[in-house]
Amino acid sequence: MIPRELIATAKVPGGAELRLFRRGRDHMIVLDRNELMNSRMSGSEEALATMTAERLAGRKSQHWLVGGYGMGFTLRAALGALGSDARLTVAELVREIIDWARGPMAELCAGCLDDRRVRIVEGDVAAMIEAARSDYDAILLDVDNGPDGLSRAANNRLYNPFGLEAARAALKPGGVLAIWSAADDKAFARKLERAGFSVEEVAVRARSNGKGPRHIIWFATRRGQDRR
Repeated sequence: MIPRELIATAKVPGGAELRLFRRGRDHMIVLDRNELMNSRMSGSEEALATMTAERLAGRKSQHWLVGGYGMGFTLRAALGALGSDARLTVAELVREIIDWARGPMAELCAGCLDDRRVRIVEGDVAAMIEAARSDYDAILLDVDNGPDGLSRAANNRLYNPFGLEAARAALKPGGVLAIWSAADDKAFARKLERAGFSVEEVAVRARSNGKGPRHIIWFATRRGQDRR
């Protein structure tokens, strides 16, 4: 068994410490005792992007907001699914995550941060959502392990009624809010519906080969007129 090696740490603003481990060629990002990301399990993070692109097929010059970067699986999948006229804004709260992407995880990054369609913003995705008005075709959220503030308590505002209303207002008509979760949450699906979304709940496997744990993605499509 190859031992797991701690290679870097980073503090989440307002939250706990992230630890980056390496075992052979595999990488893991851990928060307390929770493994947030593992380079061997990319399937559901890739599906977050590819399934969103399927639901927005035919739209020109799409603008997506991706929060956060993680290990880049969602961003790379989005770049592969979208056209040359697309724009992707990536909000990453922890500066060291981007440093890791360009450093010890550069092989995983595969140059995606240098794609001309990508803009990296070091900041809170919730604040960016709250400041927007019909700006985005899609908002993709994979900043916690589900619809609660695991990485930091302040993230709860992404999933409460005010946060969901802000996300709805930040989307263009027919835009999609896609949220990744490690587990099912029927109450949250109902909360999305009450916020004015049409909701699809899709189960996907963690690994790109269709194996591994089952994860959940909610695809919430903005319907109706802006209520702000």
